[in-house]
Amino acid sequence: MTTQELHVSPLGRVEGDLDVKVKIDDGVVSEAWTEAAMFRGFEIILKGKDPQAGLIVTPRICGICGGSHLFKSCYALDTAWSTEVPPNATLVRNIAQACETLQSIPRWFYALFAIDLTNQKYAGAKLYDEAVRRFAPVVGTSYELGVTTSNKPVEVYAIFGGQWPHSSFMVPGGVMCGPTLSDITRSIAILEYWKDTWLEKVWLGCSIDRWMENKTWADVLAWVDESESHRNSDCGLFIRFCQEVGLDKYGTGYGNFLSTGTYFEPDEYVHPTIDGRNDALIARSGVYCDGQYYDFDQANVREDHTHSFFKGSGALHPFEGVTDPIDPKDGKAQGKYTWAKAPRYEIPSVGAKPLEAGPLARQVIAGRPDARAYQDYDPLFLDTIQTVGASVMTRVMARMHEAPKYFKRVRGWLDAIKLNDSFYVKPEERPEGRGFGSTEAARGSLSDWIVIKDGKIENYQVVTPTAWNIGPRDGKSQFGPMEQSFVGTPIENPTDPVELGHVARSYDSCLVCTVHAYDAKSGKELAKFRVDGNC
Repeated sequence: MTTQELHVSPLGRVEGDLDVKVKIDDGVVSEAWTEAAMFRGFEIILKGKDPQAGLIVTPRICGICGGSHLFKSCYALDTAWSTEVPPNATLVRNIAQACETLQSIPRWFYALFAIDLTNQKYAGAKLYDEAVRRFAPVVGTSYELGVTTSNKPVEVYAIFGGQWPHSSFMVPGGVMCGPTLSDITRSIAILEYWKDTWLEKVWLGCSIDRWMENKTWADVLAWVDESESHRNSDCGLFIRFCQEVGLDKYGTGYGNFLSTGTYFEPDEYVHPTIDGRNDALIARSGVYCDGQYYDFDQANVREDHTHSFFKGSGALHPFEGVTDPIDPKDGKAQGKYTWAKAPRYEIPSVGAKPLEAGPLARQVIAGRPDARAYQDYDPLFLDTIQTVGASVMTRVMARMHEAPKYFKRVRGWLDAIKLNDSFYVKPEERPEGRGFGSTEAARGSLSDWIVIKDGKIENYQVVTPTAWNIGPRDGKSQFGPMEQSFVGTPIENPTDPVELGHVARSYDSCLVCTVHAYDAKSGKELAKFRVDGNC
């Protein structure tokens, strides 16, 4: 048996640092360790501040999904203060949140993921030349169009929020904007342009309505062969390319998923509470584990820091969460290896489970039966994971599937705004309370827990989708979801492990690639390189 160890540092393309070390046996990954190499400490920053500080501070956690941070921090205060949120305000919050995700979809696909399809590894593939023509960074025909038109949805966000990123227009009790009829019609025109120019013309090669008729993976494959416009669309090309080069065969992970849900039916969440949240959601919350669905309950979330650079070990609920950092040198002596905590979900009678968050998780939860009339029911990706399994391809397709879904949602919400009705009800700023706010950012479940005492923040814990996905082993030595997804990945060339990049970037972890390859036996450095699609 030939054994090697690769240390990839970092492996992302977004921000921060994601280091990965893998053990390779006979060309296949057998073990993996993910390391978040940057300490942030926002929970420490917020302690003792005014409760509304979270509205300003948490959107600065990320320059890409700051609107998602604002959304969930606002609902954390809404529940802690027992506010009233007018239906108009809920609609505007939904619109802004969805538009931020819509801009992320083509930008992520072309600028962060698809450029790896132009790697020389695939030069012998039949579809390689066409992939290069479309997806090559900067010069690719689809790359340029997809990236440049991705700004359109956040123009809509800025119409309501005043700016993007780092807007602060969502506040407890509603939103601080008073849109006009001109704002609504302009927003519709912008989104229609985006749909006509990229979503239908380039990505789908058909109407949104035709794509949404697909309910099974067999339907998708039949759709590809239905017409030349489908087959030669970017979506059709991507599916065919994945099948040709094997991106549908690895990156599976546990196959267990979490979604905390997002978007609220306006009349169902006028008085936000933690207990009433699930029933008011449009994109539902839930857990899918070992083939079974479970209701999501925030009380079952734990953060395990056994292998994280924080004092002690064990798992705590975020309301009791502690962020007490230690020197990484001391931590490594204790078997710790990352700044990320390991979020886990306690399933009654099953135990604490690592769960994958993200678009695939959302779409698997959307396949759960018995949705209310206003809730999302979409069986496509439940069928897909049951038919062909989770994989790099499946994870990417789930995210791209959300472009037509969210477009239709936003168009409906824009039409539903009643311009003469209220957008804000001033809340009572209660000196004591506990609040929970959550949403589905582009990358997955994003949540805040706030404890207020004597009018100040006593405790504040943020659990990000990246933490759910790239968190380390826990006290029971269970791999994190991304660590598990690396296992079984074939590495053709250890000096250019593009396969690791595919897996990591299919999660779109919000961490930013220099690579060190070592022989596991001798410790000799084999190569030093950068995983960026241009190797």
